[in-house]
Amino acid sequence: MPIYEYRCQSCTTTFEALVRGQATVACPECGSAALHKLLSVPFVASGRTVRPTGRTCCGQEERCDRPPCSEGEACRHD
Repeated sequence: MPIYEYRCQSCTTTFEALVRGQATVACPECGSAALHKLLSVPFVASGRTVRPTGRTCCGQEERCDRPPCSEGEACRHD
């Protein structure tokens, strides 16, 4: 069940839609079926995907052994 990104040719609204089988898609704003399917770049993450530094939930650069690295207000990293 792929998710496609569309732009309505009537009202220029951009939206995503989950398309199942031969379902027809309509603009959620104006209801028009005059749509242009946009080219979207897929995002693929794996266990080897490198996460940018400084982006952990507690603001540390190193990742914790047991995610999530914080519970409530206490950071497990400290």
